[in-house]
Formats: sequence, C-alpha cells, structure tokens
Amino acid sequence: MFYKKKGLPEEGEYVLCTVKKILFHSVFVDLDEYDRKEGMVHISEVAPGRIRNLRDFVREDKKIICKVLRVKLDKGQVDLSLRRVSIAMRKKKNTDIKQEQKAEKIMELLAMKLNIDVKNLYNDFGNKIWEEYGSLNQFFQDVATDQTSPEDAGIPQKYTATLKEIVKDKIKPQVVEMDKEIELRSEAPNGIDLIKEALKKATELAKQKNYDVKISYVSAPRYHVKITALDPKSADKAMTEVISEAIKFITSNNGYGEVKK
Repeated sequence: MFYKKKGLPEEGEYVLCTVKKILFHSVFVDLDEYDRKEGMVHISEVAPGRIRNLRDFVREDKKIICKVLRVKLDKGQVDLSLRRVSIAMRKKKNTDIKQEQKAEKIMELLAMKLNIDVKNLYNDFGNKIWEEYGSLNQFFQDVATDQTSPEDAGIPQKYTATLKEIVKDKIKPQVVEMDKEIELRSEAPNGIDLIKEALKKATELAKQKNYDVKISYVSAPRYHVKITALDPKSADKAMTEVISEAIKFITSNNGYGEVKK
C-alpha cells in the first residue's frame, strides 16, 4: 500500500499485517498500513485451544488480519489478536483493502497519463485526501456518484479533469437494495381504486424525489416495495417516505395499511 498512516492504530481496530518473525510463544508482524510500525501476537491470541506449533497457523511473510487489543503509547507496543477476528470481519477488511488497492491503481493511471511520478500526486493531494477521508476509495466513490468533486476537495486544477475522467470510467457506484412488504386494505365499495391510488401516490413521491423504487403486486392485499440507493441511510429514508405516503392515503380514506416485513 502506497499511503502509510502515521502514529499507532487504535484499540479495537482491524489491521493488515505481514508475519516477520515466529518465536516459541509469540508472532511478530509488520503493520502494513502504518509507517514502520510493528505488532505482536501472543500464542494465546493466535487460535483457541492448545497450540503445539505456531507454524501450523502462521508462516513468515504471510498476510493476516488482526484485531488491536492494546496499544502502549509509552513503549510504542501494539498487542494483537488473530483468533478474535471473525470470518465476516476478515472478509470485510480484505474487501476494504482490495478497494483501496484499486484506488491506488487509479493514482498510478493518472500519473501515467500525465507523465509524472506517482509520488508527486500523493505529495500534491493524495496524502491530504487520505487524511481527510480516511480512504482514497471513499473519496473516489463520492466523485463517481457526484457527491463531491476534485475541485471541491482542493485538488490542483492541472489534475482535476483527467482524474474525474478516470474515476468515472473505473469506479462503478456501489448500490444498496432494500425490500419490504406492505399490506393495503379497504372495505369501501371503491376499495380497489383507493389502493391503486395509494400506490400511485407513493410512486409519484418517489419520482418527485428521484428515488429508485419498484412496487409490485404479491397477493391481495400485499405489495412488494424495492428501493435501490447508494447507501443504507438513503435507502432507509426513501423506503420510509414511500411506504408512509401509501399508508397515509389509504388510512385517510378509512382503509388500513401496515409494513409486514
């Protein structure tokens, strides 16, 4: 990884490590994301149960994900755990690392297109973006979805047009899908029309607010609502507003509506 964080990690943080030395009761590692920092995994934190040989679990130069247990600032010592990293967290951390490596490839491509040393890019703006966003990938995701721009981030003008072009080409926006089922009922003579109007009101609201919503029939009186958004918070907001619009209309006309799941 090109960018190296300064200082030491925080307790509870998950870090990418490279195994450097294996002793009888401990494993020493390099903290790949930090500038010249090391950590130690005690044998009791390598795996549950009795361990006869640490090399059955780790080997030199192997990449591992660890959890930071303790940080002793006075000694610069970082105590780590391998066994306390769940499969889900390991997968998430590895995904984050791959995304960040992809972002670094964008920096390399920008340097190649402009025929400059990639180190200059990090000195001019890359390190600043990392410190402000905590991730090049997150910044590029925001640029790709027009939530920010290189200009807004203060990136020198000589880079902005080319960077934006590369990001738009290489970064495909991540989306979140959310599904819920609602029930709409009416005992009125024109009940079917009222339900149709309730769904129409919900659809019109979604269109007005540019929500990506699909409403489909399941079986009377149930309807399926699917929201696609750029993040969970936006998806939840859209789902709440769309469903509320349908239920508000049907209940105001003496009908009944609720969220089933």
